[in-house]
Amino acid sequence: MIPYTVNIKLAARTLTGTLNLQNKTAVDWGWQGLIAQGCHSSILIIDPKTAQTIQVLERHKANVVKVKWSRENYHHSLSSPYSLRLASGDASGKIIVWDVVSGTAHCEIQEHSKPIQDLEWLWNQDASRDLLLAVHPPNYIVLWNGDTGTKLWKKSYAENILSFSFDPFDPSNMALLTSEGIVFITDFSHSKPPGSAGKKVYIASPHASPAHTKPAPAAAPAPTGAKKALNKVKVLITNEKPTAEAVTLNDCLQLSYLPSKRNHMLLLYPREILILDLELSQTVGVVAIERSGVPFIQVIPCAQRDALYCLHENGCITLRVCRSTTTPDEAADPEQSVQELVYDLRSQCDAIRVTKTVRPYRMVICPVNENNAALMVSDGRAMLWELKAHTGRAAANPSSGLSPLYSPVSFCGAPLGPNQKKIQDLSLNTMIGQTLIAGETPPLSSSQQEVQLKFLLTGLLSGLPLPPFAIRMCPPLTTKNINHYQPLLAVGTSNGSVLVYNLTSGLLHKELSVHSCEVRGIEWVSLTSFLSFATSAPNNMGMVRNELQHVDLPTGRCFAFRGERGNDEPPIEMIKVSHLKQYLVVVFRDKPLELWDIRTGTLLREMAKNFPTVTALEWSPSHNLKSLKKKQMAAREAMARQTVSDAEQSSVESSVISLLQDAESKSETSQAISAREHFVFTDTDGQVYHITVEGNTVKDGARIPPDGSMGSIACIAWKGDTLVLGDVDGNLNFWDLKARLSRGIPTHRGWVKKIRFAPGKGNQKLLVMYTDGAEVWDTKDVQMVSSMRIGRNVNYRILDIDWCTSDKVVLASDDGCIRVLEMAMKSASYRMDEQDLTGEIGLEERRCEKWDYNEKDEIKGLIQEQLNSLSNDTKSVLQDPELSLLQRCLLVSRLFGDESDLQFWTVAAHYLQSFAQARQLSVPTAEGQAQNEGAQPSPQNHLDICHDTLCESSYFQKFQLDRVHLQEVKRSSYEHTKKCADQLLLLGQTDRAVQLLLETSADNPSYYCDSLKACLVTTITSSGPSQSTIKLVATNMIANGKLAEGVQLLCLIDKAADACRYLQTYGEWNRAAWLAKVRLNPAESSDVLKRWAEHLCSPQVNQKSKAVLVLLSLGCFHKVGEMLHSMRYFDRAALFIEACLKYGVMELIGAAFVDYARLLRSLGLREGAALWASRAGSAGEQLMEELFQGEGAVPEVTPGEEEVELGQESTE
Repeated sequence: MIPYTVNIKLAARTLTGTLNLQNKTAVDWGWQGLIAQGCHSSILIIDPKTAQTIQVLERHKANVVKVKWSRENYHHSLSSPYSLRLASGDASGKIIVWDVVSGTAHCEIQEHSKPIQDLEWLWNQDASRDLLLAVHPPNYIVLWNGDTGTKLWKKSYAENILSFSFDPFDPSNMALLTSEGIVFITDFSHSKPPGSAGKKVYIASPHASPAHTKPAPAAAPAPTGAKKALNKVKVLITNEKPTAEAVTLNDCLQLSYLPSKRNHMLLLYPREILILDLELSQTVGVVAIERSGVPFIQVIPCAQRDALYCLHENGCITLRVCRSTTTPDEAADPEQSVQELVYDLRSQCDAIRVTKTVRPYRMVICPVNENNAALMVSDGRAMLWELKAHTGRAAANPSSGLSPLYSPVSFCGAPLGPNQKKIQDLSLNTMIGQTLIAGETPPLSSSQQEVQLKFLLTGLLSGLPLPPFAIRMCPPLTTKNINHYQPLLAVGTSNGSVLVYNLTSGLLHKELSVHSCEVRGIEWVSLTSFLSFATSAPNNMGMVRNELQHVDLPTGRCFAFRGERGNDEPPIEMIKVSHLKQYLVVVFRDKPLELWDIRTGTLLREMAKNFPTVTALEWSPSHNLKSLKKKQMAAREAMARQTVSDAEQSSVESSVISLLQDAESKSETSQAISAREHFVFTDTDGQVYHITVEGNTVKDGARIPPDGSMGSIACIAWKGDTLVLGDVDGNLNFWDLKARLSRGIPTHRGWVKKIRFAPGKGNQKLLVMYTDGAEVWDTKDVQMVSSMRIGRNVNYRILDIDWCTSDKVVLASDDGCIRVLEMAMKSASYRMDEQDLTGEIGLEERRCEKWDYNEKDEIKGLIQEQLNSLSNDTKSVLQDPELSLLQRCLLVSRLFGDESDLQFWTVAAHYLQSFAQARQLSVPTAEGQAQNEGAQPSPQNHLDICHDTLCESSYFQKFQLDRVHLQEVKRSSYEHTKKCADQLLLLGQTDRAVQLLLETSADNPSYYCDSLKACLVTTITSSGPSQSTIKLVATNMIANGKLAEGVQLLCLIDKAADACRYLQTYGEWNRAAWLAKVRLNPAESSDVLKRWAEHLCSPQVNQKSKAVLVLLSLGCFHKVGEMLHSMRYFDRAALFIEACLKYGVMELIGAAFVDYARLLRSLGLREGAALWASRAGSAGEQLMEELFQGEGAVPEVTPGEEEVELGQESTE
């Protein structure tokens, strides 16, 4: 069993059930490591590590249709801490921005009253992180400030917008999926709405083509079906509106940019995924499903590798990884290298059983590591799958034709040491190596291991079944049971099972299959056992089968309490257990009640036929147990005195006697001591009867005549000297038994369904349930404390009620949820920090983890908690002496999902190592030219292409050539050919470009122009005059607005550097960076990129973080150190400078160390502060003095220890 501590204070919470169809798209996995999921009008926050719901946000009135976490790509510090901020949109058009930790709303936004179609936080600039873009149906996109709720701008489009996708490489590009096609917007900015209406592209349905019924086989040896299918796919994307018969309906399910490579997009159809190259608007890859295969619902492209996670209609998640391309000369038969992007199926998880009510809705992927997937099922289940890599070869299966996947050689950005520990399954890019591109040498098999991927189910969260529910809380906490009390709630369901929840954690404690039909009621008979009853559907005589079961929780044993009885009889109306849990009354509809002894399980009395019909019944809280016990104790003591003679008494110590007596008094209740208990009930006329039960004798007591003001009594509650009656007309009658007064109050709320007193001595609060809601009354002052009513402050009906502690109520409602609420019965969002949970993401101080490993006993509390939440594997890797500082920074930023840190350290680790290698080869280089040819890192060790222009030039060139080659194979129109030729000219592939130019047919209007251009390209010599003429023509062209043509001419005469300068002058910064990467030598390219970095730093662009990455890729480490320091990123600056010093690629910037030491001191980490101050050289002397002046007051660290600490550090 899990050891549990008694938590007297239960947190308010909501247990949720099945999802609504509108919740289908409302799920998101944030960089913060949590999953948000819409469930009816509330939002669950799930922690995938522990598979438990840690927060439920309730404020929406309509069903939640979209949720989005804000991104974490900024530098975190005390002034901009980690935030758990979530935006959610509902079916009535309301958007709420939440502070998830406290469960409160930052702001609420309402524009129209239709369901929100899509939501996204803008992540592209450093200035503001509060901007939220939303699609308001039918055709508006609106930019909001998500912190204040103010509208910044609004733009309408001609068609209905279904969803949108941002280009991850260029935030000014976005694509809207509309009901008719796609609209591309290239001028998106947060300061003003897009100026143009965007470029419209229509999609012809792929099913309109007959060849598409025969999709491409996995590896087509000859130009069979695959080739045909591709030829057909070529016409998919057109700028003209297709004819009506060609496309009846746009059945495109989803559009997304590929985050793994620039300018690629995927379109998802039920039976295929198309990969488009946006430069050509041309399909370059198809993933199709065979005829018998299961259709797609959703696909998520990965960033770290060119891979796709696909969700199918049977709930199966598949992972497809892009196949490595090879150069055409390697293939014996040129036809065979039908060049296209092929995505091979590498792994798939088990499907679920799909029924009418159970179907997969959505999956989400962990954005940090991309190796965890969560599947949301319509019945409220969340299945957490983890992708695992196993080294070792697969069984030889030559027919599959799959090339093996290799694991990468490096870990956290650095090659692995010979005996270094690593976490194989840390993230997707530590599991499988990069996809090779044409012209690359395949890796040596000695250093690499083949890996197989497979999915493992690591967590399952299940919701409540469909309502109706019958709920009952276990007996209350008392001073006697405090040591072993568990707050258990029993929930009876419509299918006959009873779920027992532990309300401390909100987790399911046990699920017991008890009955064969709907559970009608539950009563606890001890802290660990209960009675529950169920009645089958009546037959034509109105008779039913009654089931009354006694269930023992620890063992799960359950037996029929009434033995053989119950087969053909009127239905049980209610069961009531007496206060001492001795007796049970079973009330039937048209049959006299039965009285049972619970302890022995015997029937004490079945009432006579003329017994009045019972409408309501309640046991009295008064009994004579105490006086009985006193009598028994007195008798026992007298016996003890007689048996022990005086001589012996001295030897038997008195303490032993008292122990014996204690033991006996404990076992008393189990012995047959039968206390006297009473119950009252009312008949149909409202007359109140009083009956006493003692042992097996039943006595009739007084009768009280009916109260004229009351209707038929529906329920009774009794506590202390207060008795409350509720009737079918909504009247409550309060009796004060001591003062013999009664007081009737009409509530005007209709039938009083149930009334229950709160537990706890002297607590006279009363919970009342009506058909349309509930109220809490204080019976001392006879006043209503709080009220909830359907339609007024909630939109659900209440099915059952109970108290779960003296100040909290639990309500079951028809939206499938069970809510634990404060007595005020307001919404159930709570502060996350008030609960018993495992491993929450912590605060600013956890930034210190990276360096304070050796002094963790120094920092108490938060950091230690963070460390404890890490797994042992992770800890052992972090403590491994072989782990370098760079690897540690990278690993910690990944563990905590810090997006901006992760990007920075990935690029920094890569370039620090490659420049340090170049140093060792002792190539004398100026800082700007550090990208010397000698520094070409081994091909296995380049940055992933998802970093785009930050990659090494050599690799970037290869990738672009590979891509143009693919475009060439795929081109299908003159437009495409022209674009390909232009690209080839820019890349310097003149021969191939001439071939394409000469393909232009004679009836094409630009035939003459292209022919001349071909002549020009072939005859260009480097003679002075021709060069100057061309240069003059090019500059004139550029001046007259023909920028692209002018740049082409300049590239022809090897004046690409000038071309870049023109591009930058005209604001084409990305194009200039691209050209510099593919055409210029390191020195020139570095100049162009430095100008770009300066532009990015300018206040109107404000993308300093991007500029830092560009400078890193150029090896300007000193400048990066200074920039980080000036941006007040003290922790990152200090660690970066420290890493640079270790690699010997820059000299010390002392001020950064001092500022970092000050930051640590402000956090109370004096030892760490002293360490960094002492490293800062002369700059840190003053701070060292300040630190050690207070030494007398704080004798924690002696200078001696400090030196030892330093010694350890320097030997690293």
